[in-house]
Amino acid sequence: MERQNSHQATYSSQHPFVHTLKLTRAQLIRGMVLGSILVPIRVFLAVLCFLIMWPIARLRLAGLSEAERSRPVTTGWRRWLLHPIIWFLSRAVFFFLGFFWFQVKGCRAGHKEAPVLAVAPHSSFLDMLVLTETQLPTVVSRSENQSIPVIGALLEFNQSVLVNRKNPESRKRAVVQIKERLTSNGYWPQMLMFPEGTTTNGTTLIKFKPGAFLAGVPVQPVLLHYPNKLDTVRWTHRGTTWVEALWHTCSQLYTNVTVEYLPVYTPSQEEKDDPNLYADNVQKLMAKTLGIPATDHVMEGRVPTRKLGGLSLPLEPPARETLSLLHKDGLREFEVEAALSKIIDRCQSEQGWRAGVDELAPLLGLTDRQTAAKICGLYSKDDKVDLRQIYLSVTSVSGLLGFKSLLHTAFTLYDRECSGSLTAVDVSDLMGALVGSPQYHTEELYTELSLRGAPTEQDLFSVLTTHPTYQKLISEYFTPEGVESSPPSSPLTKGKAGNNNAGSPSDNRSALPYKTADNGSPLPSKKND
Repeated sequence: MERQNSHQATYSSQHPFVHTLKLTRAQLIRGMVLGSILVPIRVFLAVLCFLIMWPIARLRLAGLSEAERSRPVTTGWRRWLLHPIIWFLSRAVFFFLGFFWFQVKGCRAGHKEAPVLAVAPHSSFLDMLVLTETQLPTVVSRSENQSIPVIGALLEFNQSVLVNRKNPESRKRAVVQIKERLTSNGYWPQMLMFPEGTTTNGTTLIKFKPGAFLAGVPVQPVLLHYPNKLDTVRWTHRGTTWVEALWHTCSQLYTNVTVEYLPVYTPSQEEKDDPNLYADNVQKLMAKTLGIPATDHVMEGRVPTRKLGGLSLPLEPPARETLSLLHKDGLREFEVEAALSKIIDRCQSEQGWRAGVDELAPLLGLTDRQTAAKICGLYSKDDKVDLRQIYLSVTSVSGLLGFKSLLHTAFTLYDRECSGSLTAVDVSDLMGALVGSPQYHTEELYTELSLRGAPTEQDLFSVLTTHPTYQKLISEYFTPEGVESSPPSSPLTKGKAGNNNAGSPSDNRSALPYKTADNGSPLPSKKND
């Protein structure tokens, strides 16, 4: 990883998906002066190159049948004439943007020796400059990009593998295409992939997706460095926007870039059989070379998460954002507690646990409907929200209940049949409510819970508090900020839920009181104001 000059520029490293460029006053003034001159000229020249490429790129497959389009264009005028032109114009785009030269370390392997080039760290859309250094290998792209002017034509020219991530059939077809190309023994050109799947701030290598490793063929790891005093190139989930990244980059007299080819990595038989293991080992190798950690962080949709035993834990828990929004709206601690009491009462009423924004605002005691809409948006993609998720996730991070009491409440809410046990779907929904984010891969947890039959509350408590993997969930995720947690170690006694407040704040806030439901189990009740 490039060393940053601390008095030149710094950026937030809260997690890998945040990057904020901070400039000194002198750097800001210099950027404004140079930017006002360089940015319009550079962007104009880059756009001009793209416009010239547009019709030329379309010529590559023009007049070919579907069968001919499904084969690589490796001979004839479509190759020897068009390929150099597109390569030259592509290189010109980045030259005009300030990437005057590439420093290259190592040697690129041939497409038979290494069918895949795995590039990391992935910093921004400007990383596509590596395509010009690697002679325009084929790529994998979202099918939505096909409709973007110029970009769609270049993807067609590249004969890219297109995938609609929301369509399972499209994803399956893409996997088949990738495997066919990578095992074609040189019939198809090399493929270039960014196995991280999204951009980061470069402080870590996030978990590699298995796509580049599915075919079990050798890969050549490629490191992409930007050794500059100002780290202007990066564009991540939060922080510096793509417009700012482009402006600051074009405002520099030039931007350095280094492409480093590592030796070809040939997988073992075990790695061929397990693409995830293969991906993890290549990730660790590249991270070691860079001198940064290899982590299990991933981006699921638009949510930054980290993996823990199949669970996906949001790096920006919606519960903490919810608490922040409630406090900004003027709610004090006891009012938040009262609001949670109203929510649990609503869950137990005939009205049920689904609520819209207009119902959520009075439940939470909010004066601003927009705040209620924001909270709803943290948990749901539509205008309805699962109140159980809000109650359990906010309670888990606020310290209003100890973990044992919290888990008892969660079990009661998701034991739909009142049978004293949970189905696989119940476990998935319950864990999703506790962490405030849907969980789709809880098979490992459910298998652990089901060793002695249908999972009971005692099984759930025991596994979450004694299993090495899930103990981390309590100590790292269900602990209020600023509080040291020691996971509860005592099991449930005779099936009854005790009020174990280990890990909860030792302040004057009391846990929510309980009332008895029809089936005799204690449930949180509304606290008298």
